[in-house]
Amino acid sequence: VVPIFYTVGIIEALTYGPMLGAGGSYLGFVTGNITNLKAPCAINAMKVAKADPGTPEGEVVSTLAIGVSSIVTTVILFIGMVLLSSLAPILESPVLKPAFDNILPALFGGLAVVFISRNWKIAIGPMLFMLALFIVQPGLADAVSMLVPVGAVIAILISRLLYKKGKL
Repeated sequence: VVPIFYTVGIIEALTYGPMLGAGGSYLGFVTGNITNLKAPCAINAMKVAKADPGTPEGEVVSTLAIGVSSIVTTVILFIGMVLLSSLAPILESPVLKPAFDNILPALFGGLAVVFISRNWKIAIGPMLFMLALFIVQPGLADAVSMLVPVGAVIAILISRLLYKKGKL
């Protein structure tokens, strides 16, 4: 995982540096979310201002756009935090606790339906293995996050086996 982050960091610095300029790149990397929010804001602002990337005007416009997007993001998060803090007692009530305890299984269930519907032959192996494992050893339910890679390896092995047999 670490080599991927290093590679992405180097590529982003080389890609966004010339496009956003020194100030825009610095501000974008410090505040984060450069790919999804900061770079599109800067590109759109340069387009509206008819400033080209790599020029002094483009650098000023991109830095201002990234700064404004950072401020707007912070203000929206603050407003959301203030408004949702009044809902905290309701959301933490014992009546809703069972619902919040099942959010993660519900999300994984929704993802599982999509995965299984794409190719049930690949999904059946890891599912049966995990089902048998949790029936035999129910205490492993607390370590389910550690077993996700095991299920992924089983799915890869089954995929390879089915592919070699020509059933995929």
